[in-house]
Amino acid sequence: MATSNKLKIFNDPIYGFIRIPNTQIFDLIGHPYFQRLRRISQMGLSYLVYPGAHHTRFHHALGSMFLMQKTIQVLNFKGVGLKKEEEDGLLAAILLHDIGHGPFSHAMEHSIVNGIDHEYISLKFMEELNRIFNGSLTVALAIFSGKHPKKFLNQLVSSQLDMDRLDYLKRDSFYTGVAEGNTNAERLITMLNVVDGNLVVEEKGIYSVEKFLLARRFMYWQVYLHKTGVVAEQLLINILKRARFLIGQKIHVMASPSLLYFLENNIRKEGFDKSTLDIFSKLDDIDVMSAIKAWQDHKDFVLSKLCEMIIDRKLLHIKIKKGPVSATKISEKIDMVRHNYNIDKEEAAYFVFNGQIENKAYNQESQNINILKKNGKIVDVAKLTDHLNLSALSKTVTKHYICYPKEAV
Repeated sequence: MATSNKLKIFNDPIYGFIRIPNTQIFDLIGHPYFQRLRRISQMGLSYLVYPGAHHTRFHHALGSMFLMQKTIQVLNFKGVGLKKEEEDGLLAAILLHDIGHGPFSHAMEHSIVNGIDHEYISLKFMEELNRIFNGSLTVALAIFSGKHPKKFLNQLVSSQLDMDRLDYLKRDSFYTGVAEGNTNAERLITMLNVVDGNLVVEEKGIYSVEKFLLARRFMYWQVYLHKTGVVAEQLLINILKRARFLIGQKIHVMASPSLLYFLENNIRKEGFDKSTLDIFSKLDDIDVMSAIKAWQDHKDFVLSKLCEMIIDRKLLHIKIKKGPVSATKISEKIDMVRHNYNIDKEEAAYFVFNGQIENKAYNQESQNINILKKNGKIVDVAKLTDHLNLSALSKTVTKHYICYPKEAV
């Protein structure tokens, strides 16, 4: 009798061949919930700054799973003694950790749904997949939600040195071409160990940890918080905000059924049921971008103008400042835009706004990265290092910005 070979491989530009470790992972990858990640960009609109940044959450999920496979091998070699169900749980948890991301990833996290982050939706997807797969994801759910008694299992999935961060820094660095973000993930994994149920890094890996944290800082300033990317993200948020407003005014706004559902309804946690999850599972970048293309020609000036800015990459001007932008300056620019665009004050606020961006490479107060010294003592990496002042990297750096259309001001 002919049987299908489910232990296939993916050819990844970062790691080479990624092997699917078991039939359950194969079936999870093949499920429509997961296949949707092929249509969710990893870095939102960052391709407007870095043309190569077109990779997807699908790429990232597979890469994170590959690193978890390597980690399991290392920990078992060091005598940690993972059970088969724990290994399978780790692989499923890291594979599905980002399955709840909406279109354009973080850019629209709170625009599609009200006050619901992607971790919550990922959990909802995993719970539904656990039902579909007859409870076989129970251990993965416990690991993902931090309820598993072995704390280090959750730390491998969600911490300051997890497989998620190790992959996205290396992957985003590769696709953007920002070499400063490249990290030696394999070296870091080789240095991992477990002491008293907690994840630690052996002392000889301390410089790799420092390089990792510095790379994270560079990537946030140069890529994730790049000023052009910030403008594009805010424009996208304002586009959906305007579309939702027009719908509330009974003005026709064309969109796909799935996108229209979330524009017409104010979905909160308490209303995020199975039917909402199914509609969300049909929503991706294509819905939003096709709507933006159509809305360029909408009769509403604000909506059409915002959409043109994204499509033609004629974005708002942005100024970065050390201190907060004064209310007087914002009011002055709003008045100029109101006059030049012949719109009212509320409409002008879609084009003139301020905000702040923050960068903190290392948080000493949560999920610390602990170093295992040769004498058996465990010390926080920020207290042990002599090469870089990681205490400085653990401070939050805040920058303020103001956005406005240069031609109208």
